[in-house]
Amino acid sequence: MPKKRTVALKGKDFSTQLVVDTTVLQVATEKVLTNTPQNLQDSTSVKDSVLNPEDKLALQKRGGIYKAADWATAINYDLRKPNFVIIHHTSQYSIAQTIRTFQLEHTQVSAHYVIGKNGQVVQMLNDYERAWHAGRSKWGPVTDLNSISIGIELDNNGREPFPEEQIGSLLVLLDTLKARYNIPQLNFIGHADVAPTRKDDPNVYFPWKRLAEKGFGIWYNEDYLSTPPADFNPIDALKIIGYDMSNPDAAIRAFKRKFIVKEVNTTLTDYDKAVLYDLYRKYY
Repeated sequence: MPKKRTVALKGKDFSTQLVVDTTVLQVATEKVLTNTPQNLQDSTSVKDSVLNPEDKLALQKRGGIYKAADWATAINYDLRKPNFVIIHHTSQYSIAQTIRTFQLEHTQVSAHYVIGKNGQVVQMLNDYERAWHAGRSKWGPVTDLNSISIGIELDNNGREPFPEEQIGSLLVLLDTLKARYNIPQLNFIGHADVAPTRKDDPNVYFPWKRLAEKGFGIWYNEDYLSTPPADFNPIDALKIIGYDMSNPDAAIRAFKRKFIVKEVNTTLTDYDKAVLYDLYRKYY
């Protein structure tokens, strides 16, 4: 029988007692230790593979509890909400292959949603859970994008256009996420934006302009580009937009892959600077 402790709670208009179970969430820990070899018990972490999902969740919750305190659950709270959406292509050859990849422990990668070429949407994690999709990344001052973003993977080998059915389903999903979590328009970005030295997804065929017209991400006014002033600094502008400028060449390539498309290199032409200046004036 679990030991229980009575805690007195007193307020201006009430005096009551609350029975607190001091063994809450300890069951998972004891179960793990009972079924884990001694060499793992002695390590600083317990192998997740010996836990079922319920036990893993209980152990995670216990990790956020101050052990010297009594435990009494509050009722007024909510979950952390995502503030970014990061779009990827899978670099694989079927939605089934990607789902399988996200279900293998050794791959150490996941996403919240996978969208097939035919428009099928598969959700693989709750929106409030932290998926492993962005990896080492940075956008503006944020260095842990996984903790505040939703990852969406599009079934695409990285070298092909995105079918209309796929983009249609993506737009519906983005509209839902934007409304549900009040995600700012500027915070719909690509994997290459946040990891320009490592990633190039989504590929050059991705319709960023179409997304921006629907309120997801940014685009420039192609018909009315103006020459930047003499004191315009494109490197500073890229940094203000969000790019990590620790490697300027990588950031420039990521910018050009997304907005210029036809010339993906490390040189900013006069046209490129005009595009960058228009984005800077329009959104920042």
